[in-house]
Amino acid sequence: MRWLKFGVSVGVTVALCAWAFRNADWAGQWQSLKTANYLYLVPYVALLLGIHLFRTLRWGALLAGMERVPFRALNQASGIGFMMLLILPFRLGEFARPFLIAQRSSLRRSAAMATVVVERITDGLVIAVLLRALLFFVDSRSPGIDRVLIGSNLLFAVFGGGALFLLFATWQQARAVALVRATAGRLSPGLAEKLAHIVGTFVGAMKQLPPPSKLLLFLFYTAGYWGLNGLGMALLSHAFAGAGLTVFQGFVVLSVLIVFLMIPAAPGMVGTFQAGIALGMTLFLPEGVVNSSGLAYANVMWLAQTVQQVGLGLLLLAASHTRFSDVASKMGAEEPA
Repeated sequence: MRWLKFGVSVGVTVALCAWAFRNADWAGQWQSLKTANYLYLVPYVALLLGIHLFRTLRWGALLAGMERVPFRALNQASGIGFMMLLILPFRLGEFARPFLIAQRSSLRRSAAMATVVVERITDGLVIAVLLRALLFFVDSRSPGIDRVLIGSNLLFAVFGGGALFLLFATWQQARAVALVRATAGRLSPGLAEKLAHIVGTFVGAMKQLPPPSKLLLFLFYTAGYWGLNGLGMALLSHAFAGAGLTVFQGFVVLSVLIVFLMIPAAPGMVGTFQAGIALGMTLFLPEGVVNSSGLAYANVMWLAQTVQQVGLGLLLLAASHTRFSDVASKMGAEEPA
């Protein structure tokens, strides 16, 4: 089954790569890469480090209701975890952060995993709302806007539905668990029991959410995290002739990119990353520019983010005397009672 999933994810990656580069102007891309102003990478990498800082601090704000984790331990778990999220298939890296933080504190993995779920739902809702709001100011005749609207609606359905169910589970835990057993149980009783356990664990963690002041801090860090992401999209685009985006356009392209990154694909986000940026840029730029300077910009941004995230993760792995193979082999194991 795992190899089947891996094959499907690779197939999705190949399909999206083919779509993103179907009309690529390879000569134009190469010329854009040769003439790009790579000095823009200096402030962009600084923004990436700021993004990492905001992402780490907001996780700490969520965990504060259960335990105040020292920044060093929090930073190691965050940096290594996000590196593993990038390079492991099936988004298995999501289990790395809870495993790592449980090693560095008295927190249980299941409780830490609940905060990761809260993060994901919050991010999905933020991007869904942001994209819908920004699209009101985009020309309705723009190429590809119909596909972007479909993506934003799917994002609302998935994360809005998930948020509503988890709120219902927090309010009516017994009924939510019964609902899971009644629906998933028809497919697999074993799966239903696992899902029921997850719902129960999540509800228990929700009851340990931090006080309102920390929740406000979580929202502040979330705004900072996405704000720096949008600014970075606009900033780096100006390194490539003809591909420059305004801050508004940068946030639109970012939102479209996040919709694509929700698609299960092979490790590294190859294909989904380029396809998302290409579709987002077609809302504002001529097709010829998107297929040359636009794709050059997408590839350089992908490479910069990958090198920064993997490089930071490897540095933190070495500093904490942690072995990648140990984390990868143990993070999905059953948590001791």
